[in-house]
Amino acid sequence: MWSARTWHVGGEGPIAARELFGAAGTPKVVIIGAGFSGIGLAVMLKRVGIDTFTVYEQAERVGGAWWHNQYPGAEVDSVSYIYSYAFRPKAWTRTHARQAELQAYLEDTVEHFGIGPHIQLGVGVVSATWDDCSHTYRVELTTGERTECHLLVGATGFLNIPNYPTWPGLEAFRGPKFHTSRWEPEHDLRDKTVAVVGTGSTASQLVPELAGVVGKLYLFQREPGWIVPKGEFDYSPDQSARFANPLQLRLARLKWFYATEKRLWRANLFRPGTAANEAARQVALAFIDKELGDRPDLVKAVTPDYPYWGKRLIMNSTFYASLKDPRVELIPRAVASVTPTGVVDVDGVERQIDVLIMATGFRTTDYLGTFELRGADGRTLNECWGGEPSAFLGMTVPNFPNFYIMYGPGTNGGEIVSMLMRQAEHIVKSAKRMVRHRVTALEVRPAWARMYDAWLSAQVDTTTWAVSHNYYKSSTGKIITQWPYSPGVYGLMVRALGRYSQRPRATADISGPGTRRPPPVPAR
Repeated sequence: MWSARTWHVGGEGPIAARELFGAAGTPKVVIIGAGFSGIGLAVMLKRVGIDTFTVYEQAERVGGAWWHNQYPGAEVDSVSYIYSYAFRPKAWTRTHARQAELQAYLEDTVEHFGIGPHIQLGVGVVSATWDDCSHTYRVELTTGERTECHLLVGATGFLNIPNYPTWPGLEAFRGPKFHTSRWEPEHDLRDKTVAVVGTGSTASQLVPELAGVVGKLYLFQREPGWIVPKGEFDYSPDQSARFANPLQLRLARLKWFYATEKRLWRANLFRPGTAANEAARQVALAFIDKELGDRPDLVKAVTPDYPYWGKRLIMNSTFYASLKDPRVELIPRAVASVTPTGVVDVDGVERQIDVLIMATGFRTTDYLGTFELRGADGRTLNECWGGEPSAFLGMTVPNFPNFYIMYGPGTNGGEIVSMLMRQAEHIVKSAKRMVRHRVTALEVRPAWARMYDAWLSAQVDTTTWAVSHNYYKSSTGKIITQWPYSPGVYGLMVRALGRYSQRPRATADISGPGTRRPPPVPAR
């Protein structure tokens, strides 16, 4: 039964709350990852008076994807005032912020809201195990220390583990070789012969930047992507000032979301054969003709033979033009192997190179793959998933009480910062509810999770993603990563269903006032 007892977070609180959660009277929260999701959640916890949280970030700086992805040309695909926190407006310099500006924005947010003392940099999580007696997670860190928490949040995203190819001979290559998300700036690429493998979003940003620097650039393409112009430009001082004004920012965001809801709420853009999908396809084809119409060979090479938006849509205004640079040669074939001095394509042709750059994406369905998580039944999360990750609203998994995923399965596709903040709101509300109702553990109802997974699978199976080769699918062929509707629809579902999807878990070690909890795990 839920108690009617009320409790205001940030106040003195009843004795019961202190008995359950310690002297502060609020649950101890561990957040894994200090990117957009982890920082946003930390700010929202602090703003409601929950200071009992720690953020563990294995990198040396905050920023998540925007710290790791420092390759030339790295920038966001969404307009800057949308790809930012509503609670932290900024005078952006561009319509689509570049990596350095986004990194500085996140670091400024950490400083402005005073969450720096809560962040431990260079410290990752090795494992977390649910203890059903104390209703806590026992957490082991990369430093060898151990800690415990009442709530555990995986805020590592799904574009965080680089996908390194397994080409024969890769290890024997003598020159510099690195993944774009682990860029090595110490290498001087001027006048070098460089191979870039991959033509996704990352390569589309990288290639135009390298074209004017290298001596020769071979670009290996396994399969082309649909590309539309981004329409990016630098803001004038007046335009920047507009987006630093909270009222102007709110108005701009409302207009953007209204237009997006009209376009996406029925998901027709993602469904093959619909008028919306065909109209968008014609825009992309017209862009190819405009940029490459005088090069029929390139038109043929870059035109996809799968439905529009069958894989991640690439937004870039300069990539096609860079392919006509005499120093750039598009190889419309996959890489078969690597030699000590070159790259061999699937036709057996070897090209001699000095530097090998892998724009080969990420292990997208390996959610939370950087640590091991064990739930209430003793099984790991991967064992429960059986190769097909799923979570209710992308956040909660049966048998893993008090555990939340941000940017989890089935949440890619909408405007991500908006969706992350709906998730953060749900987590904060859950923490407050635990205190208010004197509940030490909440868990998603298994039946709700099963029904939601079946519903979402049915929706995505009717999209262009189901009939295309993309990174959205698990090894079994199930679409894992995608959300097929608008961010507004997702937000409404979180607010309408989030609370009622959870139930209190029986509190094994607390039978009434004065019951002693097991002592915390000491650091070693």
